[in-house]
Amino acid sequence: MPAIRHALSTKREDDFAQWYQEVISEAEMAEESGVRGCMVIKPWGYGIWERIQRLMDDRIKAAGVTNCYFPLFIPLSYFAKEAEHVEGFAKEMAVVTHHRLVGDGKGGLVPDPEAKLEEPLIVRPTSETVIGAAMARWVQSWRDLPLMVNQWANVVRWEMRTRMFLRTSEFLWQEGHTAHADRADAMTETLRALEMYRDFAETELAMPVIAGEKPENERFPGAVATYSIEAMMQDGKALQAGTSHYLGTGFAEAAGIQYQDKEGTQQYAHTTSWGTSTRMVGGVIMTHGDDDGLRVPPMIAPHQIVILPMLRENDEDEALLAYCEELRKALVTQFALNEPLRVLLDKRPGKATQKRWAWVKKGVPLILEIGGRDAAGGQVSMLRRDKLWNEAAKANFVALAKEDFVARAVTEIEDIQTSLFAEAKGKLEANISRAGSFDELAAAFADDKRYPGWVEVEWSRPTGAALEAVVQKLKALKLTIRNTPLTAQPVSGNCVFTGDAAVERIYVARSY
Repeated sequence: MPAIRHALSTKREDDFAQWYQEVISEAEMAEESGVRGCMVIKPWGYGIWERIQRLMDDRIKAAGVTNCYFPLFIPLSYFAKEAEHVEGFAKEMAVVTHHRLVGDGKGGLVPDPEAKLEEPLIVRPTSETVIGAAMARWVQSWRDLPLMVNQWANVVRWEMRTRMFLRTSEFLWQEGHTAHADRADAMTETLRALEMYRDFAETELAMPVIAGEKPENERFPGAVATYSIEAMMQDGKALQAGTSHYLGTGFAEAAGIQYQDKEGTQQYAHTTSWGTSTRMVGGVIMTHGDDDGLRVPPMIAPHQIVILPMLRENDEDEALLAYCEELRKALVTQFALNEPLRVLLDKRPGKATQKRWAWVKKGVPLILEIGGRDAAGGQVSMLRRDKLWNEAAKANFVALAKEDFVARAVTEIEDIQTSLFAEAKGKLEANISRAGSFDELAAAFADDKRYPGWVEVEWSRPTGAALEAVVQKLKALKLTIRNTPLTAQPVSGNCVFTGDAAVERIYVARSY
């Protein structure tokens, strides 16, 4: 059997980190910007983000949340009101101190000493403080609650170690912020947002996740409770793909978000925040990508079907293009996954094989390659991107009559969405093991060259110094606690860290 040809020079099993970077480059998703930790998101990568944004925005609005926008610059004094919150972000904050530049006399520019700001401005790392100030103005009575807003924006966190889509100094996200009359209502919203993220990841991204509560040491700065969805990447590491936080009344007290209840008494509101970001795109790459590049779930693919006419630059091209255009028009009238099919006819000049490989690397769900003979015979050659290569590229193409393909196109697209999720779900379930002692846990991660996935253990949920001791033991093994699954089975033994009676199950893993 001839060797299988792959589109990428690096295989996942050889160097997963390098493979990831190569997928981004070869799929033309993003590139370096000239500013450390910041990226230019190219049309294909941004097209995927636009699909995620559009579909997520529909869910957010369906929950009664209203979109708005808050400033990029936040006065330092806003953060000073919330000491614990500031401490959590202090090392990542970008600060603006001047509003003008002047020449330095040497042909360069420097901040004008006469243009120093009276108060430094923080470039938005998150918006609890500035939104809290607005909520304090907007909320006066119990009739104003719940107040639920969301914004789509960029944020800046000055990361020391960056990786495209996963951890960048500037990234795109949505952040929801809500205020409620009491804890019960706020917790309902916190868990509603978590469930929205879980279902979105699995339905739209075809990315199975575990939803659960983060341990005390992993809480959002200033939060009472933090919940997350955790996804398993193909190298066995965990990726936190979305978070939802119950903030209690701490932020309300700092910002002065008070309301008069039905009895006429002043009360502090209970607030929440929740968010997802372009990190989801990185999760899609590492969940679904293969040694030929990206594989995009049809729900978020900018183009679900790409038609590639095999142009010869002769008189036959006109008839071939007409045939392909007729096919495109027949396809875009059909609905798959509750939306019209998104179909591109790629008329660009160039060799068909090169164009095919380009779309393979981008991960478009269905590729149709059509030559002059196909057009004359009323046929198409179909390639499903979710299928592994056989012996050579052509072995993966299926020849169909045009009418037959049009009749089954919707089924093919919907089946690709289902099959990608099933494949990822199988990998997740196959790579979760259990350990009954700390030694067993350590042994599972003893081989640095092997990715063991996640390990489930029982623990006593220690706090304070006892928790810090656990964190340090795990840190020595390059491990972190991911979350306590909401659907975990009851405990039956002792904590693998302290020996005390266990109270819940947690997942431990290496992570991004």
